[in-house]
Amino acid sequence: MIIRKSPAELEKMRKAGLLVFQILNTLKGMVKEGVTTWDLEVTAEKMMKDAGARPAFKGYYTPAAGTRFPYCLCTSVNDVVVHGMPSAKQVLKPGDIVSIDTGVQLSGYYGDSAVTVPVGEVNEQVRKLLKITEESLEMAIEQVRAGNRLFDISGTVERHVKENGFSIVREFVGHGIGASMHEEPQVPNYIDRRNENPRLKEGMVLAIEPMVNAGRSETKVLGDRWTAVTKDGSYAAHFEHCVAVTSNGPWVLTRP
Repeated sequence: MIIRKSPAELEKMRKAGLLVFQILNTLKGMVKEGVTTWDLEVTAEKMMKDAGARPAFKGYYTPAAGTRFPYCLCTSVNDVVVHGMPSAKQVLKPGDIVSIDTGVQLSGYYGDSAVTVPVGEVNEQVRKLLKITEESLEMAIEQVRAGNRLFDISGTVERHVKENGFSIVREFVGHGIGASMHEEPQVPNYIDRRNENPRLKEGMVLAIEPMVNAGRSETKVLGDRWTAVTKDGSYAAHFEHCVAVTSNGPWVLTRP
């Protein structure tokens, strides 16, 4: 069942979303050679605590993993697509890219967002990967309008990514969000005729998150049961925003 939010609920989600934006903005400024992904984790956890928010990811359970995720952040470096785990041993170096994905629960409602950040100079193909992935998210956001359908979002991402020579991750998708971290509907980044294609209505909130590989689309999950990497070792990018359907068009809750 798709849960539509009232204006009061959207305002609470907005506050959670802006906190996530502030955290990610701070972490983006920290990304440089010599920083560890654990440094990012420590900063994020302190910011959440200081704001009176609960980390959305820490302790999150999924039957597929069979265990709870232990951190506030997913820090996915280079060929890690999603759910990378922060580590004091993972030192960022020039040419790396790091996807930072995080969420909070504040006043009973969730915010969730992700950004992929280059470490120093990266090569032209990697710059293009980041550019196209972020563009696909922005183009998808424009489709979040009452009367459109879910596949308008999915198809927009798929077309832009494929036209530019990259591939869409199919195993992981976006989602509805609200008083629960993951709600209906699923939001794939490709048109999957097996999925429902609901019409978008005011009050719906979608976490749209293109996950794009420089090489082939296939992924595999490592032995920790969380970390998903590209099978061919190619780089992967990930951007995400929470977007509400309103009478005035898309409202991105996770940025000012």
